[in-house]
Amino acid sequence: MSLLNALILGLIQGVAEFLPISSSGHLSIAQNLLGLKVAGSDDIFFDVLLHLGTLAAVFAAYWGDIREMVLEFFRAIGDIRQGGMPRSIPPARRLILLIIIGTLPLFLVLPVKRLVEGLYSNTYFVGGALLVTGALLFVCDRVRRGRKNEKTATVLDAALVGVGQAIATCPGISRSGTTICVGCFRGLERRFAVRFAFLLSIPAVLGANLLQIKDVAEAGGIDVKLLPAYILGVAAAAVSGYLSICLVRLVANKGKFGAFAYYCWAAGAVTIALSVVRTAAGGVVPWAA
Repeated sequence: MSLLNALILGLIQGVAEFLPISSSGHLSIAQNLLGLKVAGSDDIFFDVLLHLGTLAAVFAAYWGDIREMVLEFFRAIGDIRQGGMPRSIPPARRLILLIIIGTLPLFLVLPVKRLVEGLYSNTYFVGGALLVTGALLFVCDRVRRGRKNEKTATVLDAALVGVGQAIATCPGISRSGTTICVGCFRGLERRFAVRFAFLLSIPAVLGANLLQIKDVAEAGGIDVKLLPAYILGVAAAAVSGYLSICLVRLVANKGKFGAFAYYCWAAGAVTIALSVVRTAAGGVVPWAA
């Protein structure tokens, strides 16, 4: 049964990570309200592992951009060694800078990391956060289309998108939805807002995984018996994540986030209602028994 739960949670992660509906919020709902857990596993650790699967999806979808940025990074080192820089900064090099700037606000979350993780089991908060995500998406559809890309986006644009990503560490606030919306509010071209949001997730996910792996190692390591469930969940997240990225690209081009807004509002309302029922039942999840 745990393998089936791992598969379902992996699919939820892959779909909800890139569709603007909050993967962490949906995993919280699945684990805390629907009783879908991998027996014996730590919820937060499994959540982080699933993010590895979606990280693989980003690499597959944006390999061309990632490859060019890696090459440009080494070209920049070569320019510095030679004591000169090109008059016109290449777009890939500028994109590296924007991603670095956009990642910095995440360090503000570190002092309250435990507090944010504690919200994972608070389904009232998750439900309310989903309502907020829906409002962001609804407004985003009505914002004037921007024209900024990696050549013209400013440091302030990247920093504010990064602040949105930091806020989205709270479960129920969609990371992809928030970063894409903030980008659109700042006048980024929609396709670039999507691309920047997903590329910005790479250092964020890598950092989260390193921190969590450190915590698990200090706690005595992982249970090897759970490896098949972990691997299945990660694989499911990778495949469904790649397909979700393709869908978001299509939706962003047409500027049709409204359907996701209504979904988030419905999911948030249902989550709060189920939380009330669970509280009335003394914290028991009767439908998951």
